[in-house]
This record gives sequence, C-alpha cells and structure tokens, in this order.
Amino acid sequence: MSDEPVQPHRWYTTNLVGVPAPLLASTAFNADPPATLAIAGVRPSHPGLFALLGRCESAAEAREIFVNYLDIAFGLRRPAAHELGGLGPAEQRRWRSSWRKLLQGWGMDSSGPAGAVLKGWVESRFGLVPVFHRAPLGRFPSPAWIAYLEEKATSRHHGNNIHQQLDLLQAFGQWMLARFGPPGPGLTPRHLRLWRGSNRCEEQVVAGRLADRRCTLRLNNIVSFSLSPEEAGCFGDRLLEVQVPLCKLLVWPGLLPGQVLQGEQEVLALGGDHEVVVRDGL
Repeated sequence: MSDEPVQPHRWYTTNLVGVPAPLLASTAFNADPPATLAIAGVRPSHPGLFALLGRCESAAEAREIFVNYLDIAFGLRRPAAHELGGLGPAEQRRWRSSWRKLLQGWGMDSSGPAGAVLKGWVESRFGLVPVFHRAPLGRFPSPAWIAYLEEKATSRHHGNNIHQQLDLLQAFGQWMLARFGPPGPGLTPRHLRLWRGSNRCEEQVVAGRLADRRCTLRLNNIVSFSLSPEEAGCFGDRLLEVQVPLCKLLVWPGLLPGQVLQGEQEVLALGGDHEVVVRDGL
C-alpha cells in the first residue's frame, strides 16, 4: 500500500447536482461553467415558494417572502411564553437551528462547529470534500478528520433539517442571480471577480508558482471571498484575485435581510481548484 497521503477530492464523487465532483472542482469547469447549479428535488418540493417568488417585482420583496417561508416551514420563530406548554423539549429549541445562526457561526469561526456543518452540506450536495478544518484534512483516518466528523454532526447546528434549509438557500440564491443579476460587476456573463486575502497559501498550490503571480490553488470546498480588494487585503499579505462562476455563489451581500455574515462585503462560494492572480496585500 502506498504511503502517500490520500487526497480526498479523488475518492469522493457523489452529489445531487448532476455534475461529477472532479469536474465541478476543476479549473475546466470554472472556465466554462453552466448558467446555474440545481440540487435535485429542491424546487419541485417547494412549488409554492417559487410561485410566490415569480410574482415578485423587487429583490426586497423576494427576500421577505423567502425568509417568511423558511420561518414557517422550519419553525424558525421563537415560541412565545404561552406556547411553550404545548411543546416538547425538542420543539421548544427547534428555532435555534437555523440557516441564519449557522451562517453567523461561520462568520465567527469557519473552522468551528458551524463551519463543519456547512462543509458537510457541501460534501453531501456537491461532492466536494473539505481540505481543511482546523488542520489540513489529508490522510484518512486521522485526528483532524475525526474532529471534523464529530463537529459536523453536532446537534447544536445540525438539527431542524438544516441541510434542507441550506438547499433552499442555494436554490433561492440561484433564482435571485437569474432574476436580479450578480452582486457586483461581473467581468463575464457567468463570472464574478472576487478577492481573498491570505498569509499561507503555499500548500494550496497545485499548478504554477506564487512567485509567477498566476497559479492554481486548491481551495476548501466552501470559501469566503470579498467583493472588495481593500477588505480582503485586511486578511493577509497576499491578495488573490479570482474569477468565480456565478453558479458557485452561495451567499453574498444583499441576498438576505439583516447582518448574516461577519464582513459587509463577504461572499460564500463553492471551492475546488481555482486559477488565481496573486497580488501584494494592500
């Protein structure tokens, strides 16, 4: 048996979007992406929601309908005091496991339990395996893998059908892109220029060299970017410029009401192998 560390992206390929995981993670996919990615069964399972969205005349109206729908469908409203008597312990706490609290948890610590649940959802739906959670996820089994597996199953964030909530969030995001366009000036009809600050990305290089200013990095299965190079530059000495396919966007400023992510310009997107332009930090 080879002593080389297992590379997870090579041994996990199942997903629910009809695109083989190795292709979805490749630079070839990023160079010529489809217009959208759809998780199987989500829109057909919620025809009422998308019928209501189809009648919306503004993004603000669509956001309100979407959030209200999830509040009702998943019981995300905190029960009033007079309602608690008729609910069991699990039902009394159900509202705490929500898409919003999960995203806020990611904003606080992407390598914490909330980050593990999000990475696990990406594994399940898109077949993209994480490459980092508190530590590099290489050989399996390993202490790093065991810690990740334990955290992605934690009941604090993994209750109340959280994967189904995230499925609807992804479907809503793709609908919003098709209806109202991307959150910034995309350089092509199917890409958005985003930025990421980094101090340590040498181990992520899979082709080329950082010193050449253009190379290919293997990013985690879900990644935070920024719409602003100035904001991204606060997070590292190197500034990475990336053309991200619109179909890989998950959350961005203006998609949802209220403060969701930690950074005002933060964007969540699917990862994999991305060609990047490397610049010095601002």
